Amino acid sequence: MMWQAVMILGGVGLVFGVFIALANRKLWVWEDPRIDAVASMLPNANCGACGLPGCRAFAEQAVGGAVTPSQCTVSGESARDAIASYLGVEAGEDRKRVARLLCAGGTDVALQQAEYRGVPTCAAAASVAGGGKGCAWGCLGLADCEVACDFGAIQMTATGLPKVDVALCTACGDCVEACPKGLFTILPLDGHLLVQCKNLVLGDDALEQCTAACTTCGKCVMDAADGLISVASGVAVVNYDKIALEAPNAAARCPTGAIAWLNGAQFAGVPVMQRSNR
Repeated sequence: MMWQAVMILGGVGLVFGVFIALANRKLWVWEDPRIDAVASMLPNANCGACGLPGCRAFAEQAVGGAVTPSQCTVSGESARDAIASYLGVEAGEDRKRVARLLCAGGTDVALQQAEYRGVPTCAAAASVAGGGKGCAWGCLGLADCEVACDFGAIQMTATGLPKVDVALCTACGDCVEACPKGLFTILPLDGHLLVQCKNLVLGDDALEQCTAACTTCGKCVMDAADGLISVASGVAVVNYDKIALEAPNAAARCPTGAIAWLNGAQFAGVPVMQRSNR
């Protein structure tokens, strides 16, 4: 009886094998071999900075002409040129974007009203009454963003604020997701104006918690081009659609340094303006 069982199993296996072979032949879809070649030229960081789910997806779109090689912000110029040469297309130009920190409230200017002694992460601290910082919107300084950055573009400063090395930043957005306070955003590198505060305590009362807070005094609105900055939401907001209108004088009279002109500095998220009382 053993041989009968072997014959039955062998027959079943043969039938399924035939079906699988036929299905594979029927359902087989041709794939452009250039996709593998382009994928091998990409950094394979799968960071999502290009807006696609991974490097292979980017390679498929590049071969199909839907994206240009320059839209991979992680690749160097030589790699982008190599992809463009291989595909016979222009490398294209893409406006570099970087992560920006919307807080200037380091330990030197912000009130610490309680000492947090739990799990040393921003996410854990934020879940305990928002953390120990006086400003409910401020950076907690426990480096979740630094840990989340796979490119080493974020380092913590002596005052407990993260700084972004724009030369290393790929705008992947991992720091945006990691920050429980929502203090990171992705902005164009050439968007020099940055409001480093998310405080919604109107007026000078905010200064009791942080001397670098935006008090919605309106000086930046008066000094900026029409429509470039507004304070209707309770904090200064830059309209980056009018980026061509921006100028350093928009931040010159900010009494707290909450709005800064980055001036193409290597590190973003750290004020480059001296505070003024003008």
